[in-house]
Amino acid sequence: MIHQYKNNGYNIVLDVYSGSVHVVDDLCYDVIEILNGQNEKHTKKTLCEPEAFHILEEKLGDTYKKEELKEALADVQALTETGQLFTEDMFENMIEVVKERKTVVKALCLHIAHDCNLACRYCFAEEGEYHGRRALMSYEVGKKALDFLIANSGNRHNLEVDFFGGEPLMNWQTVKDLVAYGREQEKIHDKHFRFTVTTNGVLLNDEIQEFVNQEMDNVVLSLDGRKEVNDRMRPFRNGKGSYDLIVPKFQKLADSRNQEKYYVRGTFTRENLDFAEDILHFADLGFKQMSIEPVVGDESDPYAIREEDLPAIMGEYVRLAKIMIERKKAGKGFNFFHFMIDLNGGPCVAKRLSGCGSGTEYLAVTPWGDLYPCHQFVGQEEFLMGNVDEGITKPEIADDFRSCNVYSKEKCRDCFAKFYCSGGCMANSYNFHGTIHNTYDIGCEMQRKRVECAIMIKAALAEG
Repeated sequence: MIHQYKNNGYNIVLDVYSGSVHVVDDLCYDVIEILNGQNEKHTKKTLCEPEAFHILEEKLGDTYKKEELKEALADVQALTETGQLFTEDMFENMIEVVKERKTVVKALCLHIAHDCNLACRYCFAEEGEYHGRRALMSYEVGKKALDFLIANSGNRHNLEVDFFGGEPLMNWQTVKDLVAYGREQEKIHDKHFRFTVTTNGVLLNDEIQEFVNQEMDNVVLSLDGRKEVNDRMRPFRNGKGSYDLIVPKFQKLADSRNQEKYYVRGTFTRENLDFAEDILHFADLGFKQMSIEPVVGDESDPYAIREEDLPAIMGEYVRLAKIMIERKKAGKGFNFFHFMIDLNGGPCVAKRLSGCGSGTEYLAVTPWGDLYPCHQFVGQEEFLMGNVDEGITKPEIADDFRSCNVYSKEKCRDCFAKFYCSGGCMANSYNFHGTIHNTYDIGCEMQRKRVECAIMIKAALAEG
């Protein structure tokens, strides 16, 4: 499978199954496009036949000289011989092995607080209630959750635990106690916990910052960008904005972590389709690690992104990519999560095919100890998998998630970006289609553009 596109003056060719990326001139771009259009399935033999040159001469002879076409065809043939162009799909045959692989639980999202001190307009957690009641996780439930993780992690040494909410800092003492318990268990079971916390920053103070810097491998700081954007979407319950209170705290925390191992994480809606300005605002505030996610909501929500918004969003991603290149070359670079892709190594085959591991390797735990496939399924009783006392009582749910992959979703099969997004978010698929074996179409369009921009940035920076 070949994907070709032009972006910021670059002609880019992606060979999907090998992962090879080529930045080519107009001639090679046109030659590859013609050859790719002749047959749905290419072999090394078909590209070497005289017919290939005749086709090129017929279609491109008025634009390029015969010797130029011969030279370009030879280059394409050489790349094909070395497995960098027109490679065949070697992954579909692996899918049964991936589906049957024995997985262990390696990560938990602890819903330490089903309560929040903000009233964000787009919150899927319903201000922390998650379709249920407000509650704080007890130390006893959290302890059982960590014990469950250790017991179900097999030989895996590194384990991930995210303190999530609602707002986790509303249950701060329990967070501290559970970290201490985890550190004790590390020595006993030869494990290592990587703790993270996601916070809106309202309760952040010096004592919490010191503890976070000592114990947390990563911190996610929730902020939507410019003051007017943030305060419109992330107010307190009395309607007052949160920007002025939390930004100085976040700046201090980010600096105290040497601008590493954290993310400022925002959400953009159709009310700020110029979201690149919010990312640049983060950069101007001094932040180096950032992410802004598109809101996911029903079209009836006034802030929800609609299909008609996609052209503006695509243009904004391209604009942001160009600015990031300029800033990087000027020594003022920053990282944007959605443009961070690894073209040399990347995730293992299982991750490329099946995604984040929700429902199998990653589970969410409610304040009362119920287990769900991930935080976005919490409160949906059809996805209740068990609890920390009894463990997994509905393994068929895990089996369904394990069978979900880029080949179980028809829309993914012919998508060039499938190995970068691994089929997308299963929760979004379920919310829009009633099954995890589908895709969130608007999200797919944005993901494809992000992949294109990320590759273009790599090309531009490699050029120097």
